[in-house]
Amino acid sequence: MAIIPARGGSKGIRLKNLREIGGKSLLGRAIESARSAAAVSDVVVSTDHEQIKAEALRYGARVIDRPADIAGDTASSESVLLHALANAESQPEITVFIQCTSPFIDPADLDAAIAAVASQRADVSFAAVADHGFHWGLDPQGEAVAVGHDKLHRPRRQDREPRFRETGAFYVMDTRGFLEAGHRFFGKVRVHEVPAEHGIDIDTEADLLLAGLAVPANREPIEVDAVITDFDGVHTPDTAYVDEHGTETVRVSRSDGMGVARLRAAGVKFLILSKETNPVVAARAAKLKVEVAHGIENKAEYVARWLADESINPARVAYLGNDINDLGAMALVGWPITVADAHHDVHLAARHTLTRKGGHGAVRELAELVLAARTATKSSPSFTH
Repeated sequence: MAIIPARGGSKGIRLKNLREIGGKSLLGRAIESARSAAAVSDVVVSTDHEQIKAEALRYGARVIDRPADIAGDTASSESVLLHALANAESQPEITVFIQCTSPFIDPADLDAAIAAVASQRADVSFAAVADHGFHWGLDPQGEAVAVGHDKLHRPRRQDREPRFRETGAFYVMDTRGFLEAGHRFFGKVRVHEVPAEHGIDIDTEADLLLAGLAVPANREPIEVDAVITDFDGVHTPDTAYVDEHGTETVRVSRSDGMGVARLRAAGVKFLILSKETNPVVAARAAKLKVEVAHGIENKAEYVARWLADESINPARVAYLGNDINDLGAMALVGWPITVADAHHDVHLAARHTLTRKGGHGAVRELAELVLAARTATKSSPSFTH
C-alpha cells in the first residue's frame, strides 16, 4: 500500500500539494506514479483538507481523513503512516511512504525498491541521489571543517566514492517491521539510487519554477475538438498602441490568422475569450470568423458554461493562455497550454508550452500541432475483426 501524506497547512508555499507542474498538481503526480507501479495495489492519501481530498479522489486514490492532532507542523510522518495503517481495510505486506513534494517519481523505481523489500534483501529501501561533492561544516569558531574528506587530498570526481542524499521521494518498508520499530529506518536499510534529475524536492517558489523547467518536453499529440484562446498576450504581443485621442490599436499576426482558418476548415471549434472590453477584440474575431466573448471577468465560469452548452468533452479542449487570470479556465480543460512568454506561474499549470511568443505566431503553432494530431489519427491503420 502506498501512503501519501498531504496536509493543507504548508507554511512555505500555501496549499503546496495542489500547486501544479506541467499541468498536474504535485499530489496528482504522486498518485499517478504510485498507481502506475505494478507492485502497488492500493494508494491512500492522508489529509485534513477538503480541496486536497477532492484532488486525491479525482486521481483515483482512496482518502483517509487525518485528525487534527496529527495535522500540525510538529506531527511526524511516522504518526501519519501509523494512523493510515491502523485505519486500513487490510494490513499490507509492504508499506510505501511517498511524498508529493518530489514531483518526478519513476514507477519503475518504486517497483525496484519494493522488490528489494519483498525479496527480504532489505527491510527498508529509500530513494537517494549520488553526491560526489566536497562537503564542509563549521566549527564553534565559524571556521570551515572538511566533512568526509581530507582537505589536503583533492581526487577527481570519478575517483571519489559517492555519498548519497535522501530525496524524500519514497521509502519502502516491511510493514511488520515498521509497526514494531515505529520509525521508517530499521533493520537492513538499502539505498535505491535514482537519477539526479529526480532528486528535486519542492520547498520554495524557486523550487517550483526549477521543477517546471525540468518537465520533459511534451510530445503527446494534441488531440482536441475545440481551441479556446485569450486575446491580449496570445493573439497580440501583450502591448497596445495609444494615439493622442486615447484610441488603442493592437498588432496581430497574419500567420495566426491562417492557423485559425485551417482549424475552422478542419471542423475545430474556436473561441476567443478575453477580459478586455475594447471592441478591437470583437473586430479581430469577426475578421477570423470565430466566436468571441470579451469583457469577461470570470473566465472559468464562462468556459464551464460554454463547454456544457456546446456538449464538448473538456478533456478534448485546448486553452491557450499567458497570464494568471487564465489559470481558472486552464484548470477545466484537458490541454492547458501557454505561449512562450507567459507568466511563470501559468507555465507551471501548462501541459504544453509553445516555442513562440504571443502575437508572434503562437496561435499558428498550436493550430499546426492540433492539425498534425488529427492527420495522424486519420492515417492510423484500422483493423476489422
